[in-house]
Amino acid sequence: MSFPEPGLDDPAAYEGYETRVYRDASGNALQVYVRGSSGRVVNLWADAANESVGFTVRDSSGKPAELAWGSSGAAVTASARTRSLSYGIEAPSEVRIGLFLLGSMRVERDFQYAGRDSLPLDAAPFPQPELSELIDHIATLPAAERARHLSLLGVKTIGALGARLSPRITARLGDTTWVVQVEQVSFDGKSHLSLALEGDARETVPAVSGNTVTIRRPAGGPVRLSVRVTTDAPALTPLTRAEIFNDEFRGFAAQVRVDTAHPLRFRLLEREVRGVELLSYREKLMAGLPNFATYFGRDMLMTALLMEPVWSDSMPEHVIASALRKLSDGGAVSHEEALGGQAIRENAAEYNRLVRAGQLARARAVLGNLQAVRENYVMVDDDFQLPVVAARYLADPRVSADRKRRFLAAEGRLARLVSNLAFVTRQAQPYARRPVATNLVSFPRAPDGHWISASWRDSRAGYGGGRFAMDVNVIWVPHALEAVGTVLDALSQLGVTPVIRAEPLATFARDRAALARAVAVWQGAERHFRVALPPGDVAQRVEARLGALPQPEREYWAEVLRHVGAPGDTLRFLALSLDGAGRPIPVVNTDPAMLLLLEPLDGPRVRELIAPILASYPVGLFVDDLGPLVANDAYAAPKVWEIFRRDAYHSPTVVWGRDVNVLLAGLAQQRSSGGAGAQHAAPLLDTALRRISEAVNRSGLRHAELWSYSIENGRLVPSRYGTSSDVQLWSLTDLAVQYLLNHPTP
Repeated sequence: MSFPEPGLDDPAAYEGYETRVYRDASGNALQVYVRGSSGRVVNLWADAANESVGFTVRDSSGKPAELAWGSSGAAVTASARTRSLSYGIEAPSEVRIGLFLLGSMRVERDFQYAGRDSLPLDAAPFPQPELSELIDHIATLPAAERARHLSLLGVKTIGALGARLSPRITARLGDTTWVVQVEQVSFDGKSHLSLALEGDARETVPAVSGNTVTIRRPAGGPVRLSVRVTTDAPALTPLTRAEIFNDEFRGFAAQVRVDTAHPLRFRLLEREVRGVELLSYREKLMAGLPNFATYFGRDMLMTALLMEPVWSDSMPEHVIASALRKLSDGGAVSHEEALGGQAIRENAAEYNRLVRAGQLARARAVLGNLQAVRENYVMVDDDFQLPVVAARYLADPRVSADRKRRFLAAEGRLARLVSNLAFVTRQAQPYARRPVATNLVSFPRAPDGHWISASWRDSRAGYGGGRFAMDVNVIWVPHALEAVGTVLDALSQLGVTPVIRAEPLATFARDRAALARAVAVWQGAERHFRVALPPGDVAQRVEARLGALPQPEREYWAEVLRHVGAPGDTLRFLALSLDGAGRPIPVVNTDPAMLLLLEPLDGPRVRELIAPILASYPVGLFVDDLGPLVANDAYAAPKVWEIFRRDAYHSPTVVWGRDVNVLLAGLAQQRSSGGAGAQHAAPLLDTALRRISEAVNRSGLRHAELWSYSIENGRLVPSRYGTSSDVQLWSLTDLAVQYLLNHPTP
């Protein structure tokens, strides 16, 4: 796979960024990307260690080198212990290469977030303070204790351990070829990554100086390099498309393939199918390449809901099993795992804490397994999504009762599932007992006092500084409680009787009326988030918001507002979140679209939910030639404007492919629900589907993770968001959207 691809992508929107994705000998994804603005080349290995090999290439003037692919594909090899992949690149006649970083993709991500790819090529290695502090702690231990700690890491001296913080660079010159080898042993000494730059000694000459490499072609012309990366980390077990997709979708794909009148349509569909394959493994589904090539609970669970029409009946088993395997002792769903080098960093921080506390025996236990996977349980929404996905699986008539029983019996899944149901009902209990806003499910508080954005808008600014998220409390908690009942009923029908002692789940298992009352109370939580603004108030607030924008944007959006006209009716929407006191933070948002996906709705309800999304920005969210913005803060306080200005990731300047797919899939499912309400709302649904599809298609970025825009000479110009993923799990749910739009039957 490659991005941008002629005919499918707009190269200008990628701003000099190019990438290719291959599969190694074990079928694991390896992505290579070249960032033209910095000359950074990164090789992301989406295996069991989430590895990366990065370096920066600059020309003789010190500017980012103009790099080009030097081969049409890649060569893969494997031995009993290692896997390798090699490909070609071309560079100007003299280049310097440096800023080598081999290890975890999480470290490479932090390296670029910190802007270190712009440093001099011979800059000191990227600091990992957890590891430096660990070395310092070992150095201060008494000699005998120090020796015990060093032996756990496979070294005898502090100097040998410190040497593992930097790669080792060597050169080997032959008569016809030369090789520059860059090798990195993991900090615990248990895994090895290497990079080999190879060239023709009759054309080019390499020179190693410290931690940089210079390559010249004395006769002039391009420098041709072979890049080979090698690892001994464990591989994952890939799933094939035959295992991922159901017969109905594969039949649809076959029809698209033979439609010679629309060849681009099949190219796009095939690319997305390959993308799903690259992210799908028996152990887990990855969130995306290159930055999130590992387990993310929310991304898997959301994708399971969106892909339900096209997935095989075994795919939910992979998702549920992966989530259950990583549950906390208390039943919370893991948001993200830390693997390989990132696990080493996090475990090193734990080691440092234990040494400071004088707990040396526990510290040694941590040191003996620095690559132990660590889980992050800070997010809130995924805890409530797991019961919804599990309920749909257990209620699926396509899956036999025997198979469901076998699934629940393996790996202690039944007890783990009950643990999650107990956690969910426990979290919901305060509001069920006393339904006031401050008893809703809250975000956790950070050490500095702000509320952590612990749902899908997980940037610091994501929920406008709010404490109680609308999507968690209006969508996920009520549906999770309903799912608890579905799961309990399904277990009873399967003849499976779990041990349930935790309250209030034990009460709900005995007294279904009590559960029904809790569901009914939570279904009323929406009232806390309702916002209604009269036309005059809307006009005043929009004018104030436009006045705070830079002049080009202010003038552009003022002209849009003049063209579409001021709203004549009350603007009603569900606030993005509530503040710490339970008051709405009035930010228009796309999150209500999820309700379209989860249940059949009548026409007035559909209209109520999508009206603010389809209202043109700056009043609502919709932007022609771009799509629905993820938020509109015009009705919030200026301090909220400033929060989003500083952090644009979930701001009023971006469209998320996730939300586009939720909207389109939800609208398509409402259209095909078959009820009288669907027939009455059909014109509205068709109009919404057409408008959204046309806008995002014209952006040229429909299949990106997220995209933004700039105003240039009075025109809106779509652009790829800088840190977005190229292959993103929930963006690839567009496959379900395509299927639903072409199969409008229940």
